[in-house]
Amino acid sequence: MIVSSIEQPSWFSAKKLLVIFCVINLINYVDRGAIASNGVNGTLGTCTEGGTCTSGTGIQGDFDLSNFEDGCLSSAFMVGLLVASPIFASLAKSVNPFRLIGVGLSVWTFAVVGCGISFNFWSITICRMLVGVGEASFISLAAPFIDDNAPAAQKTVWLSIFYMCIPSGYALGYVYGGLVGSYSNWRFAFWGEAILMLPFAILGFVMKPLQLKGFMPAESKKVTGMETGVSEVQGDSGVLNGKDGSFSVEGDVKYSTLDDQNGVNFTAKIKVQISRFTKDMKVLLVEKVYVVNVLGYIAYNFVIGAYSYWGPKAGYNIYNMTDADLIFGGITIVCGILGTVAGGFLLDFMISSIPNAFKPLPFLGQYFASVHFASQTCMLS
Repeated sequence: MIVSSIEQPSWFSAKKLLVIFCVINLINYVDRGAIASNGVNGTLGTCTEGGTCTSGTGIQGDFDLSNFEDGCLSSAFMVGLLVASPIFASLAKSVNPFRLIGVGLSVWTFAVVGCGISFNFWSITICRMLVGVGEASFISLAAPFIDDNAPAAQKTVWLSIFYMCIPSGYALGYVYGGLVGSYSNWRFAFWGEAILMLPFAILGFVMKPLQLKGFMPAESKKVTGMETGVSEVQGDSGVLNGKDGSFSVEGDVKYSTLDDQNGVNFTAKIKVQISRFTKDMKVLLVEKVYVVNVLGYIAYNFVIGAYSYWGPKAGYNIYNMTDADLIFGGITIVCGILGTVAGGFLLDFMISSIPNAFKPLPFLGQYFASVHFASQTCMLS
């Protein structure tokens, strides 16, 4: 049974939801930019041939990290993100997604505080992995919420505004990290992020939660949800309640209650979740559009991940740019906002269909990538 009409909480409006998610996304990517900035990431100590040595700065200097270890640190969050994203997405079918976001943001907040009090490479690496776990709840569920509630004719624009916070957050993170590192200790940058995110983590628990369309509200699951959930468990285990081999709501509720008390059906419930996830993956892997988009996104992140993390450091160490964080931040925010918003308006103008989306984007992306590659080659030569 799926509830078709869901009463929205009193605080809700589509624009408020968009603003809340944009601010959360912005803070999340401020963290990504801050840890890549010279002010937070820092440099190793150096010694001249004459024997004059200078101490290192930031994370790399304090923990004496090699470039390899520094690169691992930058990617550590991906471990938590990759592991937790399918888990949160699967749990959204049985747990209210808004509460899951609250849980994830709480993990994110505590993990960022942990980054600020870390004492060596492994302690901060583990905290960065937990940052990825917290991010997974929000990243995997926020976009569906926006898509559900955005005006039909402006869905792409609304999503582009949300994703515009990625380059904007990176850019602000560069500037924020550079300023904190210049005037204080790099640890304060992480504690500042935690303070900014904490109110949103609390809101995820205290506000009346929203429900994704197509999913049953949490209140309804107390009674009607047991029929489906217990049926799946019993179907897998071959247990029938009814005299004629059928299921009854009353029998299912009693059976579920007994199992909950004895802890018998916990393993069966886990198997149901795994079965649902496996079925979802099979459906996705035969969708050519989805597979192509994922492969493209992998290639995109391969390039942008290296450039966004090592770019400011290269500017500082190779080109002696003392204001590398500010320059990279400015370029990122201008180009990111223009590109993301322009793409959203373009797709809405072209009726936002999937075939139309694939017409201009590869050519535009190839053009700008070629221009960027040529400009970098000229700088290095």
